[in-house]
Amino acid sequence: MATGNIKGGKRNYARPTSPTTVTATASTTALEATVTYTPSTLGPLASSYVITGASTNGGASASATSTSQSTGTIGGLTAGKSYTFSVAGSNYNGAGQTTTSAAINAADLITINYLVVAGGGGGGRSNNDTSAGGGGAGGLRSSISPTGGGGTAESALLVAASTNYTVTVGAGGDGASQSYLNASNGSASVFSTITSTGGGGGGGYGASGNSGGSGGGAGTHGNNPAGGAGTTGQGYKGGDGNNPQGGGGGGAGAEGQNNKEGGNGVSNSITGSAVSYAGGGGATQANSTSYGNGGTGGGGAAGTGGTSGTANTGGGGGSGRNSTPGNGGSGVVILRYPDTNTITIGAGLTGTTSSASGGYKRTTLTAGTGNVSWA
Repeated sequence: MATGNIKGGKRNYARPTSPTTVTATASTTALEATVTYTPSTLGPLASSYVITGASTNGGASASATSTSQSTGTIGGLTAGKSYTFSVAGSNYNGAGQTTTSAAINAADLITINYLVVAGGGGGGRSNNDTSAGGGGAGGLRSSISPTGGGGTAESALLVAASTNYTVTVGAGGDGASQSYLNASNGSASVFSTITSTGGGGGGGYGASGNSGGSGGGAGTHGNNPAGGAGTTGQGYKGGDGNNPQGGGGGGAGAEGQNNKEGGNGVSNSITGSAVSYAGGGGATQANSTSYGNGGTGGGGAAGTGGTSGTANTGGGGGSGRNSTPGNGGSGVVILRYPDTNTITIGAGLTGTTSSASGGYKRTTLTAGTGNVSWA
């Protein structure tokens, strides 16, 4: 049996009358609009308001419900498309009649997917009777694959056309110049609000590894110091010292090992092909010519002279025994966006843009600091 509220001994089946005014304002930073309305003072009050967005030129429809008596936000709009917004009050009897706003245009925003890998840490340097840790990989953040450190893929960024966004491609850290010194950390890579932390340098003479995007491995000399910490959502810790073996550098995909092996990186397909990035560097072993391997994703191997991390992967440098250790590999910033848009790479940056494929273009930035913008 139908029900309604009782007023003056009679059931009231009335729905709210339509709002007297509706005004919409598009966000400049998101694909949404703020809709304001003035409820009618006639008839029963509304307990909530149903907001419906309809595009006049092919954009996606959208809807939202607000309990506010004056405003609501509706998302899911299509960039650059025109919309009107209808608002109806709703109560226990259902939605009433609507009032519709004038048309507005949703912000002309562009969806950018990204891979941002920082520079890897340098490898430590050991003497005959000591071991040194491998360099930690640069931090890895991405909207395409899982991030480093076991994190989930992040959200793509929405950018405004004809607006500059900062990019920095982090350099790799230097290998240690002396056995008693830790190696240098790598430098951060940046795209707009996304920052990946440089990898930690490998530990020297009995020292813990440096913390970083992924941590540097520890060096040993009759002790077992700890590997450096990784950054949450970017990379793993470095391997602990396991006398006489040094710890491998942490990778974006796995911890550095206590048996000299560098941690593996993470595979990412933003370029259209699966490529591994951000592997940790290998470590040396005291009183031995047994050397650790670098992790997949550009980690350098240890040796009498350590191997540097691979350029533009953020791989950590391998430690060196009685010789120069490897430097960390430089980072990289890769941006994927609709093939209907065109990027401008500003002064100070080195980069290339691929031909359109699968509905996207991809720009790979390999060095420098500067701005990018889209049209």
